[in-house]
Amino acid sequence: MAIKFQYNKTSLQQLEKQLKMRERSLPTIKSKESALRMEVTRTKDEVHALELRLENEIRRYENMVVLWNEFQPDLIRVRDVSLSTKKIAGVVVPVLGNIDFDIQPYSLFNRPAWFTDGIELLKGLARTGIEAEFSMTKLKLLEHARKKTTQKVNLFEKVQIPGYRDAIRKVKRYMEDEQSLSKASQKIMRTNQEKREQKEEAAV
Repeated sequence: MAIKFQYNKTSLQQLEKQLKMRERSLPTIKSKESALRMEVTRTKDEVHALELRLENEIRRYENMVVLWNEFQPDLIRVRDVSLSTKKIAGVVVPVLGNIDFDIQPYSLFNRPAWFTDGIELLKGLARTGIEAEFSMTKLKLLEHARKKTTQKVNLFEKVQIPGYRDAIRKVKRYMEDEQSLSKASQKIMRTNQEKREQKEEAAV
């Protein structure tokens, strides 16, 4: 990144201000990146555990597949999923609340006894599936934020901070050189003036 600057005191002050701002911000951004990295790892484990749980729950009831042919799939449906949000290291993520189900009335006498257990089983499967979906959404948001934060850390650490330091060094060196030249020219002018004065005195 090319940093624009001029070889003067005002530009130097601006460069120093920009550098200080980035040096002050860097530790905060780094700690945010670290917190997000930990949260991403934790959420990945959470997603993996939920996916395994869902697979195990489905596998456990595969032997009942013949019974499921008798079941009415329209007996149960998800009515509402309550949501809220929270901030994790400055990132807004969804939080799953209650999951409400609509259960259609059915005759306990005309239906097999296992229907009630079947409804509870489907509730459990739906809940686990929704939890896994939410954890995946949360993971995507956290990973996106973590990538952007890492990019910012790299931009500050590897590009902008060294760039501003280099620009400050160049301006300072230029101003020092300019000052040295000014002093040297003043010295030459003084010497010349002294010589002229000596010649004038000698002539008198």
